[in-house]
Amino acid sequence: MIVETVVTTVTPAGKPHIAPMGVREADGAFLLMPFLPSSTYDNVISTGCAVVNFTTDARVFAGCVTGRREWPTVPAHRVPCVRLADTLAHAELRLASVHDDAQRPTLVMECVAHYTDAPFTGLNRAQAAVIEGAVLVSRLAMLPREKIEAEVAYLSIAIARTAGPREQQAWQWLMDAVNDFFARPAVAARVLNEEAL
Repeated sequence: MIVETVVTTVTPAGKPHIAPMGVREADGAFLLMPFLPSSTYDNVISTGCAVVNFTTDARVFAGCVTGRREWPTVPAHRVPCVRLADTLAHAELRLASVHDDAQRPTLVMECVAHYTDAPFTGLNRAQAAVIEGAVLVSRLAMLPREKIEAEVAYLSIAIARTAGPREQQAWQWLMDAVNDFFARPAVAARVLNEEAL
C-alpha cells in the first residue's frame, strides 16, 4: 500500500525541503522512491535522515506542486531534521540502505521514532480530491488534455460538495496551475516537475 505523505528533509546547511510523496512501509521500514533529479534524494544521501509527515492539510500537497513550498516546520526529536508544524503524526527516519536506479532509486529508511501530534478528525472527500488533483498537476506534461479535463471535472464534484476553506484554497491553486499549463505548456512544465508525487 502507498500512503500519500509529506516528506521533510534538510540540506547539509539545515535548510528545510518539503515534498509530497507516496511512501510504502515494509518490515518496520519506510521506502522512499523519489524521481531523479530530486532534492529529497540529495538531502537524504547527504544527511542520512528524513521525516514522513501524516497530514490532512491538503494545501501542503497542492502548494508544493504549484510552487508553494514554504510551510512552517519545527525540529524533529530524534533525527537532525524538521517536521511540519501542523501535522497529525510523523515518523522520524534514518537511512538504512539505498537501492540505486537511474530514474527512481529506493531509499530504505529505518523508523527511529513515531509521534502523534494532533487528533485525527475524520476523512473528507475534498481532501482526497485535492491530493488526486495534485498528482494530476504533477503529470500535466505527460497526459492528454482530454484526460486532464475529465479528471478535473470529476474531482470538482467532491470539492463543490465537501470542501472547507483549506480545500477550496488548495483546489484554486491547482486549477490556476492547470490553466497556466494550457496557456503556456513549456514554461509551466518546467515549474511543475521538480518532484513528482
